[in-house]
Amino acid sequence: MDIRPATTVAELLAAGHLFDAPPREEWAARFLAAEGHVLLIAYVDGVAAGFVSGIEMLHPDKGTEMCLYELAVDDPFRRRGIGGALTRALVDLARERGCYDMWVGVEPDNGAALATYRSTGAGDDGRFAMLVWEFGGGPEASQP
Repeated sequence: MDIRPATTVAELLAAGHLFDAPPREEWAARFLAAEGHVLLIAYVDGVAAGFVSGIEMLHPDKGTEMCLYELAVDDPFRRRGIGGALTRALVDLARERGCYDMWVGVEPDNGAALATYRSTGAGDDGRFAMLVWEFGGGPEASQP
C-alpha cells in the first residue's frame, strides 16, 4: 500500500469511485488550492483503494486543529487496515503541521468507523449534537 497526497485534479477525478458523488473538476481544483485542505489517497497495486480528507481550522485563542472530514475505503479493499493507515497518516500530518489536536464527528451507531478511529488512538470526548443549515448545491446537485 502506498499513501500519498493528492496534488492534481486528475488524481482526484481518477479516484472518483471512492466519493459519495462524482467529484466536479472545479470543486476538486478549489479543494486542492485551498490552504489547509489535504486529501491522502491509498493505492493498492496502483489502484485507488481509499482516501482521507482533512481540513485545518484556525481559531484566535486555540491555534490550529485538524478535522478529519471524510474517510472512505472501496468495498473490495475493506478490512485490510487501509482506513486505519489513512487515519494514522493524517494524524502524522496534523502533528507535522503543528496542530494541537485532530477530531472527527461519527454517528454513534457507526461501529466500523468508531473501531477504526479508536484503533488509531482517538478517544471519546463525549456526545454532541450536530446541527446543519442546508443551502442546496451539495453533492446531489452534481447528479445529472
